[in-house]
Amino acid sequence: MLPIVAIVGRPNVGKSTIFNRIIGDRISITDDTPGITRDRIYAKSEWYGRKFNVIDTGGIEISDAPFLAEIKAQVEIAIEESNVIIFVVDVHIGLINDDFEIMKLLFQSKKPVLIAVNKVDDLSLKDHIYDFYSLGADDVIAVSGIHGIGMGDLMEKIIQYLPNETFDEYTDDYLKLCVVGRPNVGKSSLTNAILGQDRVIVSDIGGTTTDSIDTEFVKDEQKYVVIDTAGLRKRGKIFESVEKYSYLRAMEAIERSDVCLLLLDAIAGIQEQDKHIAGYILENGKAMIIIVNKWDAIVKNDQTMTEFTKVIREEFQFLPYVPVVFLSAKTKARVATLFPVITRVFANYQKRISTSTINEVVSDAMSYFPPKEHNQTVIKVYYVTQVAIKCPTFVLFVNDIDALHFSYYRYLENRIRERFDFEGTPIKLILRKRE
Repeated sequence: MLPIVAIVGRPNVGKSTIFNRIIGDRISITDDTPGITRDRIYAKSEWYGRKFNVIDTGGIEISDAPFLAEIKAQVEIAIEESNVIIFVVDVHIGLINDDFEIMKLLFQSKKPVLIAVNKVDDLSLKDHIYDFYSLGADDVIAVSGIHGIGMGDLMEKIIQYLPNETFDEYTDDYLKLCVVGRPNVGKSSLTNAILGQDRVIVSDIGGTTTDSIDTEFVKDEQKYVVIDTAGLRKRGKIFESVEKYSYLRAMEAIERSDVCLLLLDAIAGIQEQDKHIAGYILENGKAMIIIVNKWDAIVKNDQTMTEFTKVIREEFQFLPYVPVVFLSAKTKARVATLFPVITRVFANYQKRISTSTINEVVSDAMSYFPPKEHNQTVIKVYYVTQVAIKCPTFVLFVNDIDALHFSYYRYLENRIRERFDFEGTPIKLILRKRE
């Protein structure tokens, strides 16, 4: 599991710009696909081999004295999730009372706090950063999120304070299931239905589960661990939106899992947060099953399931390969249909294709529909080999890694999926220049 860095601060100080600088160009190619919401607040980064996750929080506004409860809750979420905190301030505005109020809460966490004095776009402003030492932090770094000035110094400080990455305690013969979704979609109810007994407290109040809960079990000689992910710890309104933060605690569980069960609410329908979560599962290269829960609670006819599936395909255009299961966790109706799908998807997730076969498929695809010139070069694929399972990853040795247009990448992926059953699992194509 990767350590977490949280970015906090008042509105308009440049938190998101710094967030984007920290994650750099490491965003997955899948983000260019229609359907993935772009305003993500959780992503991976790496600096000299040290990997970590980054949370970009919403702007903290101080209103009536001394500190609104919902704002305090928002900061506490970032504090709870993180190992290191970056407090972003604005060199042009200078120190204000709000900064001291925020810092009081950050110090209570007893976690390392780095003050990033943003918008230091030229050297004449650098002397102004020393005022911010009065906040009490040991590390005050001058940066410019827009121009990238000082970001190397900030990254160096971050990795100095990061704890070591922790590794999963489960062996490879376990199938790790992760139950994820918005608050109150039935995550704990589905966990109980899967286990066949009430192992997890179930409540109609969103956010009842406070920590990820691992439960091991065996079914048909397969060892499983099911991870029931936590909802939001703090009830009540949180500035910006409760839902925007409800999945933060699920991210760690997603990273640990093999197959993610993404729950949708048949009554509430598909919401933007569902696509946020799906995008994060995809970015982490995890197998996925979309589950429409509370199927017992809606009026149905013989076309309802077909129509709902059509809506899912339209809303999740970036997941055409993910199977959809309809069930009721509460009544356990159709829960029996879930495990055959889990078994099939997990088998695909660890599928390995022989080198000769994958080369034949890619060669035939390129012969049938030759690539066009891109960046003044026509892509040539000399050799293809699978280098990983979980998720299946293929390296294409080519003449120029910049010559492959995104649409042709998708074309090759689709031809591979037509030839092999990769239902439920993403596949990755990595380009490497042949020396």
